[in-house]
Amino acid sequence: MRSAAIYFSMLQAPRGSIHGLANFCWESFRNISCSHVNSSSLKPLASKYGVQGGYRRRWIRRPMTTKTGGRNKTNQAAKPSNLVRKIVDKKVSTSTALNLNKADETSKHQQIQYCGIKQMIAENKDLADLVTFIIYDTETSGLSRKDDRIIEIALQDLAGGENSTFQTLVNPGCYVANSHIHGITSNMVCRRDVPRMEELIPILLQFIKSRQKPGGYVLWGAHNSFAFDLPFLINEFSRCSYEIPPNWLFIDTISLARELMKSGGSNLPSGISLQALREHYKIPLVGSAHRAMSDVRTLSMILQMLTFDLKLTLPNLVTRSFTAFEYVNNKRKKS
Repeated sequence: MRSAAIYFSMLQAPRGSIHGLANFCWESFRNISCSHVNSSSLKPLASKYGVQGGYRRRWIRRPMTTKTGGRNKTNQAAKPSNLVRKIVDKKVSTSTALNLNKADETSKHQQIQYCGIKQMIAENKDLADLVTFIIYDTETSGLSRKDDRIIEIALQDLAGGENSTFQTLVNPGCYVANSHIHGITSNMVCRRDVPRMEELIPILLQFIKSRQKPGGYVLWGAHNSFAFDLPFLINEFSRCSYEIPPNWLFIDTISLARELMKSGGSNLPSGISLQALREHYKIPLVGSAHRAMSDVRTLSMILQMLTFDLKLTLPNLVTRSFTAFEYVNNKRKKS
């Protein structure tokens, strides 16, 4: 496998019981802010690129790992907890009348189960505790979902802790037409030492499993996710013959910004863009705008403010989320 420009941060936020989404975010953000002061908090793995992707000195090659401090239980991640199994067995029918072959029937039935679980999470605190909240962002070679490719992806687990961030450039195998937006050029990504998406997806899945709580769910949040990041992610998984796991839920934080604008308060942002929200909340820009990790860190701090202003809890956000299966079906109905 080609060596990848991938980073995992070493944040030391404790993994305890945190009450309220704003407090949960604040504990993570405080540690995240500290990590900017010491550049050694980011460990490069087999890469020639710095944290913002510019060509830097050659790094020492190291074996890749997604081991997470205090939670090295990746084999358990796929096993549903007794609580989840009990609720699903009780509230979701185990039979379905889909006129499909057995494999498709099983897959769709699993999707239906996870679609129904969202409301259960909203109503059950024990299930809400099983949610892992990931903020993510992608940069692409252009705006066409059909022809363009993801060229950078960054993730951050809001729980913090060791190895709580993931970042890499991606070799799209095509020309990067919009480098003027994010500063990523074809020469930076169209290289043998930058992984292609089909090589990266197994690593990404491994990282998520290392962060996921046993028997739990993963809530993915991005700004303008439903119009941009999620469709690209779905297309990349499909192109590489992978399915997005049914226990991944997706939320678009731009909808929260719209809610805030409609609230009619006296102190409102000038717009709903990431930049407008950052300026409204007086959040300093760390790194270059329109680079994946910089936007992820900015959104993580904006989310704290948005959820506080809108008085939202984690279960509230889950009810606003969609599985990839739901998202695709909704798009088909509208087209």
